[in-house]
Amino acid sequence: MTDKTGLSEADTVVSATDTGGAVPTAPVTPTDASPTSSQTGSLTEVPLTTDQLEREGDIAADYIEEFLDICDLDGDIDIDARNGRAYLSVKASDADNLRVLSKPETVNALQELTRLAVQNKTGSFSRLILDIGGSREVREAELATLVARAILRIEGGATEADLPAMSSYERKLVHDIVAASGGYRSESSGEGRDRHTVITAA
Repeated sequence: MTDKTGLSEADTVVSATDTGGAVPTAPVTPTDASPTSSQTGSLTEVPLTTDQLEREGDIAADYIEEFLDICDLDGDIDIDARNGRAYLSVKASDADNLRVLSKPETVNALQELTRLAVQNKTGSFSRLILDIGGSREVREAELATLVARAILRIEGGATEADLPAMSSYERKLVHDIVAASGGYRSESSGEGRDRHTVITAA
């Protein structure tokens, strides 16, 4: 069983064969409460209150708890609400207990499933961030390495360096890393799944 503790940090589908069991269902209904553009039909995100974010966290925690039970895994779940997002962190005293689930591709897949489960309950678009076994810290270190390599290309004579396509959350992390490096700037470019970060000298 899992334990849910009080208010801390943390896209594809995880198959039953990846986890050794069935995945809790997250049916999605077209009830997104976010306003839509009558001209473009695209969804517009609406900032959520702290109470709404905490509700997102509770719903997500219930979903993850059921998922862990199905996988016969133990973990402690921490919930936090900040910076306009709900954060869910899954930890275990035995690091090997969450080793398979903490792989970046698996975390992204499970994060998307959890967002869909939340959206189905609330009717609102979810930007929830999931961390399993410190997976986000590992990803941040990988992004820092990508930025360092990009800066080396610019120092070697390139006018700019493009990073791979990433989620909005990862692009935000990249922007923060570049800003802290000094002498360089970054901006997002592209649309949809091709949206990525471009780094140039300041």
